[in-house]
Amino acid sequence: MRFSSPLIRGTLVKRYKRFLADIILEDGTAITAHCANPGGMIGLNMSGLPVWLSKSDDSKRKLAYSLELVELPTGLVGINTAHPNRIVAAALKMGLISELAGYTTVRPEVRYGEKSRIDFFLSGEGRPDCYLEVKNVHLVRQPGLAEFPDTVTVRGARHLAELAAMKAKGLRAVMLYVVQRTDCSAFALAADLDPAYAAAFDLATAQGVEALCYATDIAKDGISLSTPLPFARTRS
Repeated sequence: MRFSSPLIRGTLVKRYKRFLADIILEDGTAITAHCANPGGMIGLNMSGLPVWLSKSDDSKRKLAYSLELVELPTGLVGINTAHPNRIVAAALKMGLISELAGYTTVRPEVRYGEKSRIDFFLSGEGRPDCYLEVKNVHLVRQPGLAEFPDTVTVRGARHLAELAAMKAKGLRAVMLYVVQRTDCSAFALAADLDPAYAAAFDLATAQGVEALCYATDIAKDGISLSTPLPFARTRS
């Protein structure tokens, strides 16, 4: 996934109302940017952090700037939760996810379950249809360990239940966690932040839902899927 134009550097003043961030650009201009992230952004929302923004030329947009990356001493972190689907779409097209290679058709945003759209529906001759859900990960509370979620997610727990329902029908169901940072060597569920989600994950995987986690390579011109990360013991 490539950014459509060069990113612009700034300094975070504050992130508020979940989807807004006040930022000072390098030339001293104060702007308000769209922050495409409904989560808590723990460790990524402190005043003074260097950030990187994209700018849209669309005159219909209320906010021209979008917050894309936060710069930490350990590296860049992607905070735009819309990007993992784009990253995965590119990786699927290139056959970079070995566990999901070989499907001939990939369709995004297909309706399924009671209230949801699956992120990707994969099909191919001689294999069961596959329902693939993608989740963004950027929480780190101890060095090297990526965690999800960073806040309570009732919607996320529902997605796990709906994946389990697809598996019960004899289809394939996969949850893919995409870690938008480069300083992690393992992944775990943050059960202390959302016990209900952790319980839903345990139930879904016991019923045959597959769980994958991949790291990413992040640069100021784009983000791409990298290597698998192992699952570590869940924080309780």
